[in-house]
Order: sequence, then C-alpha cells, then structure tokens
Amino acid sequence: MSIVESTVSIPVNLESNVFGQFDQHVKKIEKTLNVTVISREGTVKILGSEHASKKAADILEQLTRLASAGNQITEQNVDYAIALSFENKESAIVEIDKDIICHTINGKVIKPKTLGQKNYVDAIRKKMIVFGIGPAGTGKTYLAMAMAIQAFKNDEVSRIILTRPAIEAGEKLGFLPGDLQSKVDPYLRPLYDALYQIMGPESFQKNMEKGLIEVAPLAYMRGRTLDNAYIILDEAQNTTPAQMKMFLTRIGFGSKVVITGDMTQKDLPSGSQSGLDVAVKVLKKVDEIGFCTLSSQDVVRHPLVQKIVQAYEEFEKKQAPSRKTGTRSGGRVRGGMK
Repeated sequence: MSIVESTVSIPVNLESNVFGQFDQHVKKIEKTLNVTVISREGTVKILGSEHASKKAADILEQLTRLASAGNQITEQNVDYAIALSFENKESAIVEIDKDIICHTINGKVIKPKTLGQKNYVDAIRKKMIVFGIGPAGTGKTYLAMAMAIQAFKNDEVSRIILTRPAIEAGEKLGFLPGDLQSKVDPYLRPLYDALYQIMGPESFQKNMEKGLIEVAPLAYMRGRTLDNAYIILDEAQNTTPAQMKMFLTRIGFGSKVVITGDMTQKDLPSGSQSGLDVAVKVLKKVDEIGFCTLSSQDVVRHPLVQKIVQAYEEFEKKQAPSRKTGTRSGGRVRGGMK
C-alpha cells in the first residue's frame, strides 16, 4: 500500500478546538482511518492510503468550518463527521449547522446536529402531523419543544399543549401525595425541564398562568377540540390504540402536532399493544402526516449513550429469531429481556 500525503490548512487559533483536548479528536480520526496526522504552524499533513488520507482531510476541513462558525467541537461532532465520511456526506455537517431553530434563555443556540434531526425539523415545518420515532438521546422531544416555542413567539399558534401518558416506568410508585397536579407532575417533569431551559422559568410561569402553555396527562385531552395550538405528545409508545385514536381526533384548525416515541422503551402491561405501533401502520399512507425515524447515529447525548443504544439494538436483533420460534438457549421466552 502506497503512502499518500494530504494537507489541510487550520488556523492556529482554531487548532486546539479542532484537535480537542490532548488531541483526542485527531487521535480518533487517526485510529478509525489508519492515518497519521502531523501539524506544523497552521498546516496539517495527513499520511495514509490515498482513500483514507483524503477522507481524513475532508473531515478536518469540515470540523474547521464548524469551529470557524463559533462552535465548540465535541466528540459527537467528530464521531458524526467520521460516520458521514463513510457515506461521502461529510459536507452535510456544515449545512446542518446553519439551521438555527431558536436560542435558550442563556443564549445557547438550538439547532439540529445530525441529518436525521435535520429531516425531522424539516418535516415538522412542512407537515401538520409528524411522528418522531427513535431511541433515547436523539432530541425528539427537545427539538419539538424548541419548534413549538418558536412558533408561539412568532404568533403562528396561540398556545402550546404538552402531554404524555402518565405511566410508571416499570415500577409501582403507589399513591403519591398532594393534589391532582402534584400527582401527575413527576410524569411530566421532562417536559417542564425543556421548557425552563428554552423559555426560562418566569416566562413559562407567566404563560402557564394565562393558560397559553398547558402541560397535562393524556387523559385530560378527551372531549376537547384543540384549535390554533402546537401540541406535543411525548412517550407515545406508552399509549393504547384507543388513546392514540382519541388524541389524533382532538386536532382542530390551525394546529400542528408532533408525536414522539421510542419503540424499544414501552412501559405498557405485558401483552398490551402500543398505540404508536398501530398508528404507524394505519396512517403511513396519509400524505399530510410525516414519519421520521431516528437511529443510534442521531444520538446527541454523551457518546456512551450512543454505544449503549447500539449495543441494545444488536442484542435485540440477535434475540428476534428466537422470539419468533418461542424458544432460546436456556429456556422459554417469557417476553422482554432477562
């Protein structure tokens, strides 16, 4: 194999950001692509096979463009740039970065970070109803919340309604103290957290008191017609088919709906069918409804979360054949994982 040299210009003031602490980003590129990276006074040389050195150069160029736009380069950025390079789409990472949804109360920019997230955000803009389906950490709820708050600020809708099924995650918590609101608040806490971060507690509280923002369990939606509202149904995998049908038939004029869920984390009683599974099958041919499936590649939490999601996906694929036959080594399958 002949060794080829590629060069990239990285301004000295951006080099530490692109290379990462203790050069961890460059070391990851070197290890993944089997190349050697040498930096001297703003010029970076990459030594390796022709294919690998060119890919490494393209990745470093894209990361430099991200850094020059004011971004702090993270391990997730590097992992995703490498993944895109194998699909010859490394330039997409810069295009994704240009799509700014809004800013948090602290001035942090909220924008999609992967192609899957970009497609999800675009679908929300274009379709009246969007299903965002994917594993934990893919930003399904957070991006939907950001889109809802931005639409509310732009007077595109007159109120925001956030809802989720009040189902315990595999535990029996017993009777909770306090009034009805206090009992359901723990189930809705993730929605409150996102609202506080994007909107700020004071603005949220003010709009909540005016009835312009409503956070409620799914059961409260029955019998209502929701006009001119931005409605987010979170944890939709925990709805029953009847609940999902009830929710979808609440939607009125001028409303936009985002339904998020993770097919792999159902808390329904054993043997129960998920309303999300049924809705995907029933509504897949309706043009006005968008379906976005996010994957482990779209996980934007700590890189370890991505590895955990991938490990579970691989494990569940291996389990699938034995579930179909009803047996596996070590005994009968009783549903779920042991």
